[in-house]
Amino acid sequence: MREGVTQMQAVAVVTTPSLTVGLLPRRASRTNQMSKLPRNWKIKELSEVATIQTGLAKGKNNLKNPVSLPYLRVANVQDGYFDLSEIKTIEVSSAEIERYRLKPNDVLLTEGGDFDKLGRGHIWRGQIDPCLHQNHIFVVRPNPQILKPEFLTALTASHYGRTYFLSCSKQTTNLASVNSTQLKQFPVLLPPIREQEEIARIVGCWDRAIEQAEKLVVTKTSIKRGLVQQLLSGGKRFAEFGNKAWQEAHFGDFLTESRIPGSNGVDAKKITVKLYGKGVVEKAEKLLGSANTKYHIRRTGQFIYSKLDFLNGAFGIITEQLDGYESTLDLPAFDIDERLDPLWLFYFVSRSHFYKSYANAAKGGRKARRVQPDEFLKTKARFPSIEEQRRIAAVLNACDKEITLLKQQLDALKRQKQGLMQKLLTGQIRVKV
Repeated sequence: MREGVTQMQAVAVVTTPSLTVGLLPRRASRTNQMSKLPRNWKIKELSEVATIQTGLAKGKNNLKNPVSLPYLRVANVQDGYFDLSEIKTIEVSSAEIERYRLKPNDVLLTEGGDFDKLGRGHIWRGQIDPCLHQNHIFVVRPNPQILKPEFLTALTASHYGRTYFLSCSKQTTNLASVNSTQLKQFPVLLPPIREQEEIARIVGCWDRAIEQAEKLVVTKTSIKRGLVQQLLSGGKRFAEFGNKAWQEAHFGDFLTESRIPGSNGVDAKKITVKLYGKGVVEKAEKLLGSANTKYHIRRTGQFIYSKLDFLNGAFGIITEQLDGYESTLDLPAFDIDERLDPLWLFYFVSRSHFYKSYANAAKGGRKARRVQPDEFLKTKARFPSIEEQRRIAAVLNACDKEITLLKQQLDALKRQKQGLMQKLLTGQIRVKV
């Protein structure tokens, strides 16, 4: 397969054999596993086709001829890439440098982390030399005549690989880890070396597409952040509004708290407000509320916030889908005057430097994290005309829609990659060599 082909072109060069391959059981015999693979594939334990070494432990004393060198920690080894923004150094005996020194094409795998990160790692290309690794990172050095590092990293990161590591890992509430013995016993599926290369190239097409999509999301998010700062502060104006001064006023000049009595805690259809400007959602109730708790009806277009999490950006506008839902007075809601655009208001208050500035206004100090409606309504701000508000809101809303679409495309690429990897790496789909 040629370099630089698209994802769709990559799919076009694979064929599906009559043979189907399921996920190989952890303790199944090698004979049974082999019977499910294409005839020219093999299966071997990782220790048979690669050397595996553990890393350098910190805090050793009485080192002979110590040298301080850069080394990789678990934080540096991410899922499919290295984070080299912060590289620390460690002291090591001169005689041990070569023992722990990373080499190009080493596959670095962490011993544990979140459940969905088991088997995470990447290929070292000699970005820093010399560079060592700590004892929570395994270095796998494949035999290049039998196993390509690109194929191995794809296999360990796939559903096949992570299922194996999860099945044999030591688990706590939120974390899981594997030891060197379990890593050495990992059953490596071994197509012919040329087929490994083609599979790795196909997976690489998706990797490059995902990387570009991620960069685009970051770029668009940065652009929107700049527009928020400029448009909502008046630092950047539209030509048609450039001569109209913004008017200073209180939020209370445009907002009126709504207290329409509703149901009790048992019968109310409840809403909640997510943090960091992520809006209003239906509340998922695990337990029935108290019949003594009084709720208030909320209407489309109202502004709502959380007293408790005001300083964490818990704001929103009630949508049509949530019209008639209810909240307690811990989530006060406000009718908005026609001189104030609801979407502009949402963008204005959702800026982190705005809501974090309320630390001193919070009743009981920042720790209590409660901002009462009277405190909020007394706050002064500079308000553009309603026409300029709508224009600003439209621009920022268009940015949000574009970012949402890009994130959906990114998620789709990731799902496509995972589905294709599972079939390519287990022989369910074959590539033409």
